[in-house]
This record gives sequence, C-alpha cells and structure tokens, in this order.
Amino acid sequence: MGTSRLPVDQDRMWNDVMALAAITDPDRPYTRRSFSQRFLEGRDWLRRRFEDAGLSVRLDQAANLIGRLEGTEAGAPPIMLGSHSDTVPSGGRFDGIAGVIVALEIVRAMKDAGYRSRHPIEVVDFLAEEPSEYGISCVGSRAMAGALDDKMLAYTNAAGEKLADAIRRVGGNPERLAEARRSDIAGFLELHIEQGLVLQNNKIDLGLVTAIVGITRIEVIYKGEADHAGATPMDYRHDASLAAAQLILFVNRAARELAEQGKGYFVATTGIIDIHPNASNVVPGQARLVFDIRAEDYALVADFKAALERESRAIAQRERVELARYAILSDTQPTACDAHLRDLLGRGAERHGFSAMTLASGAGHDAAFVAKIAPSAMLFIPCRDGKSHAPEEWTEPEQIAAGATAIFEAVRLLDGHNS
Repeated sequence: MGTSRLPVDQDRMWNDVMALAAITDPDRPYTRRSFSQRFLEGRDWLRRRFEDAGLSVRLDQAANLIGRLEGTEAGAPPIMLGSHSDTVPSGGRFDGIAGVIVALEIVRAMKDAGYRSRHPIEVVDFLAEEPSEYGISCVGSRAMAGALDDKMLAYTNAAGEKLADAIRRVGGNPERLAEARRSDIAGFLELHIEQGLVLQNNKIDLGLVTAIVGITRIEVIYKGEADHAGATPMDYRHDASLAAAQLILFVNRAARELAEQGKGYFVATTGIIDIHPNASNVVPGQARLVFDIRAEDYALVADFKAALERESRAIAQRERVELARYAILSDTQPTACDAHLRDLLGRGAERHGFSAMTLASGAGHDAAFVAKIAPSAMLFIPCRDGKSHAPEEWTEPEQIAAGATAIFEAVRLLDGHNS
C-alpha cells in the first residue's frame, strides 16, 4: 500500500459510504432495492451530498442521477465517473456505493486542491444496476447507451407494474428515453470492489480491469423414464439424473482446461439442477440443467458451446435418454475496457506507490454499457475474502482511498494535466 500523502479525504469518503449504507431496510441490512422507497431515500441523500459539493444536479429521462461540475473550456466533452446506489437483497455496504462516493470525492478533492478541470466532470448514480424486479439489470446505463428497448420497457414485476411505469415513478420519462442517450463523453471511470479473491490473495492494492465478461446461459433437459427405484434393475433404467451428472462433471473439467490455457478469464457453472419427480424412491425421469458461462474472450465461449452440445448428445446416447432440449437462453459479448484509460489508472496508482495488476471482471457492470458509447474503464479494490452480495461484504477505508487516488490522478491526466 502506498504511503505518500493522498489527495483525497479518506475519512470523508468512509463516513459517506457508511451513511448511505445505513439507509437500508432495517430487517435485512444492507438492502436498498431499485425503485423502492428506500432507494428514493438514498437518492435524496445523494442529491444533497452532490449539491453540498457544488454540483448542479439533475435526473435524466432514464432516472439516472447526475451531478455536474463545469469545466473551464467551453464545449469540452465531460469526463464521467460513477456507479450505482441500489443493492441486491441484503447486498452489502460497498457494491456500487463505493463507486458513487469515490466519484463524488474526486470532485471534492479537485476543489480542495484548487484544480479547475478543462473538461466538465459528471458524477452519476445509474438507475437499477442490480437485477431488478422487472427481470433486467443496468436499466439506467442501458438507456444511456440506447440499449433499453420497448420490449424491455414492457417487462413487469410481480405486481404487474411495467418497467416503463416504474421509471416514470422514480422521476424518469420513458416516452423521452432518447434524450438520455449520450455521445459526448470523453471517458468513463468506475471504481468497484473486486467481488473476488485475486487482489487479496496476491496482496495487490488495485486491479486494472481488462474486460467485463460476456455471459452465456444454456439450458439442457434430459428425458428418461420414471420407474420404481426398488423394482427396476440397474440395466433396465433410463435415468435422466445420470446423464445430468456426467454433463455437470464435463462442464467443470472442460472449463478448467480452458481456464488453464492462458487465453483469458473463463468460468462455467452449473447453476440450476432440477430433477423430476425428485422422490427418493423413483428413478428420475427428467433432469433440467442451466449453465452459466463467462469469459473475456468470446472465442473461448464459442469453443465451449460447441463442445458442450457435442457432449450433451453423446451422453444422451450413452445413457439411453433423450436430449429433449438444448437451448441458448442468453448470449452476450464481452466488453473490453479502454486500454488508454487503463494506462492512466495504472499511472495514477504508480505515482502514489500502489501496486496494481490486470484482471478481468467476472460480473457485469454499468461500465459495459457505457463502453458502447464512450471509452470506459474500471478499477477494482480488494474485498475481504471475496465476499459480495452479502452482509459480510467489506473493504477497508484505506483501500477505498487508494482506488480514489488512482482515479483522481487518472482524471487529471485525461484532462491534460501531465505533471
């Protein structure tokens, strides 16, 4: 960890993170679900903090909360910083929150240092980054990138409310979403906890994100024959669970082999296993599996998908069951982070003696959608034992300060301050 005097106020950031995290459903900390009353309370708190820092504050038509500090050069495109303030249920105190508070601190630190940027600086709290009750994530950043379509706006929650109406309820205007689209951003930087163990285990201060993984989900259904578990001899069975078990083992083995090739980050998970009829005295007649596949190089995904389909069919034939369904449920491309911005973040870390390494993000982030319209990069800070999306989620004040310092320096470099 660096020891030089930092340009940011560590205590001010920590107090703000703790204050925002404290705005939570009291019976399930730390919870502030998007579109909820608690979320709006957090937004009101953030608006006041933005205004206290001298930012002009607005909601765009997608209900993204944006604070802006004007620059000295007329017409210069803004540098955007931020993340999200919503959480998953019992989601933790730092996921998203730290990124928003760090973005705010950059502006405050610049003002404290007497530094006036040429570019405007925008601090953004994106709407609904976490998966929402409407079956979609990254609502605000999707809209900013022009990737929130009418089909998505028609998605409903359990109460039947449409996403479009929810956006309107929290201050946006779904009929004017085109006005939320941006094409004027000089660069976007997002700080986030790693949500993994790499930085901690390697004793590294900061992670320079190379790419945000694409996510592919595949469903496989095997159909056999449900029979009496006691009266059906082993040789006469058509057990769908045996096919499922073999495919699960194949997925683990093949994913490990791809990950060890050194061609980039790759993981695959059997996230859903549904056996029917799921009774102790019945030979399973059906097995449903859903696989989650993530990589920073889509070529690895393509190879894996082809191998998975071949093996699915081979197993079905070998175990005398039917491959009733093989379907790609979703298939998104990885997003590369901007190499120039990553270099600026690395230089910012180096200036203050912080160690840094490159790594991929295995989770999705708003930065992936901003990357569709502007140069975009992410900086990771460690989180204790890799815990995230849980009440135990934790990072240290000095780790947040390290990340804020690297971004502070990167913003100055991007703004044209080279000393």
